[in-house]
Amino acid sequence: MPSSSRSFRRVRLHPAQRAIASASERFRVVACGRRFGKTTVGLRTIFSHAQRGRECWWLAPTYGNALQVWRALCVEAASAGAAISQSVRLLDFPGGGSLCVRSARSLDALRGAGLDFLVVDEAAHLPATLWEDILRPMLADRRRGALLLSTPNGLNWFHDCFVRGQDPSEREWRSFHFSSYDNPRIARAELEALRRHTRDATFRREYLAEFLPGEAGVFREPARAATAPPEATPHAQGHYVAGIDWGRSQDYTAVVVLEIPAGSDRSNRRPPDCSLPTMVALERYRGLSWSVQRSRILALCERWRPALLLAEANSIGEPNLEALQDDGLPIRPFQTTARSKGPLIEALALALERGDLRLQPEPTLLAELSAYQQERLPLGGYRYRAPAGAHDDTVMALALAWRACGQEASVHFW
Repeated sequence: MPSSSRSFRRVRLHPAQRAIASASERFRVVACGRRFGKTTVGLRTIFSHAQRGRECWWLAPTYGNALQVWRALCVEAASAGAAISQSVRLLDFPGGGSLCVRSARSLDALRGAGLDFLVVDEAAHLPATLWEDILRPMLADRRRGALLLSTPNGLNWFHDCFVRGQDPSEREWRSFHFSSYDNPRIARAELEALRRHTRDATFRREYLAEFLPGEAGVFREPARAATAPPEATPHAQGHYVAGIDWGRSQDYTAVVVLEIPAGSDRSNRRPPDCSLPTMVALERYRGLSWSVQRSRILALCERWRPALLLAEANSIGEPNLEALQDDGLPIRPFQTTARSKGPLIEALALALERGDLRLQPEPTLLAELSAYQQERLPLGGYRYRAPAGAHDDTVMALALAWRACGQEASVHFW
């Protein structure tokens, strides 16, 4: 997304952007990676149409996304002699053209207009019915065109349009596929750094712009990581951390304990099968009073003596955390928010994908990992959650324990 203070008309298009902008097909479908520059080429294209007297719409999934585009357009409006109507986000050009920025928040409100040109931003994250029932008919009477821009989002209607654009018999359609590497303004070393710290499926979708089937699942074949013994016993040289996710009546409280490799000065004292962080215990319960739950956690800690417990601190977690701190446990809070949850879950998924963590073959944990989902949000982030009616308590406890592996060095031993 170009800065609203920078003129998108003065940005020099790179070769891949120019290929899109110069194409003459009526319907152009662009599947591209993050930071490729799709918004800039879209803005340049639609602004040119409006200046030539055409009636145009830019459609974005959310109001926030639409607002960013509107601000960028307003920077250019005055120099082009366009009148600005802020209340309806409409530019009227001297030659009779217009450019309106809309969001897909209310689908029925989009019906009725006829258009000369349409840009659909993040098209893969809009419902198929929007294109089929509302947008495509708006272009019919004038036989005008559209530019569909998006990162892929599974094999949905956007993928169908992309395939249509690859068919030589569909002469009104053309597809373009560009990865983030096709933007010469992004250093290749930066993308390689992102690749090293991003799950394979996420990188392929977000940066390589690949259409991947079955993308809702976060953890790929978690059973492959279930190589730890189902039963474990503490040992004198053991070094442990734990994660706690709180619940009481509807949800469960879950506690996961991991054994982590010692530093190089102690590595010669570790059993050979403990070279990776390894799950050694899981407890899960609900319907118990907070005092009973804390007693069980204290007993678990007496057995394993973790150097650090990382516990969710939201609402019900805060008083329990404080009580356990008063009992002398090395426990720290983790505030779970929409911003913090994504990196927490992605770090665990990356560890399991790369074989950096061994799990016990615990059926509830493996089932929750297998069912755990991500939902792509229109502005580019993700929502992580269990399916409706299911639980994710053991997933969260494991994710917190994995995060604790990187924080325990600053916490005292028992």
